[in-house]
Amino acid sequence: MDDDRARAHEATQEDLLRKLGGTTWSVQLGRRDATTASFDDAQSNLPSPSLDLSGGHTIGQVKCSIIRPRIYNETNIDSNFAASIKKNCPSTGGDTNLSPLDQTAGVFDNTYFKDLVNKKGLMHSDQQLFNGGSTDSQVNTYSQNSAKFFSDFGSAMIKMGNLSPLTGSKGEIRTNCRKTN
Repeated sequence: MDDDRARAHEATQEDLLRKLGGTTWSVQLGRRDATTASFDDAQSNLPSPSLDLSGGHTIGQVKCSIIRPRIYNETNIDSNFAASIKKNCPSTGGDTNLSPLDQTAGVFDNTYFKDLVNKKGLMHSDQQLFNGGSTDSQVNTYSQNSAKFFSDFGSAMIKMGNLSPLTGSKGEIRTNCRKTN
């Protein structure tokens, strides 16, 4: 039964990513997820959007309050792009207004990297990936080669899934990946 649950969990993730235009990857069966989560840990352990390196935001949106410092104060941003974002994100107020993380925020693709090359990274931490440093060549590669991005993304997901896996009676194999059994 555990292998059946793991296959269902894997299929759900692959189906969602495929619907968004993304890739698939093979994972080992039997991955166990935690039965509890900590809101406080999530708030304190996620990288800040103001850090000099995190990146990887190809799907979703971000609140105005998070991007305001970048679009109003930073110089490594395309001025037309910044002006277009400012229409939805005034210098004061509108903190919860949302802007797409890349130009195709509802699609899993390599547009995020193309945006970085064109100085259209929405968060400070994103644009730092293409700002005259050691990661510029990787961003260039991904912006020009979506197959390479998809392949490397799948490999990274497998590596992350194998970090400190729960074993034995710890955790559970989910029947629905969005909630505990």
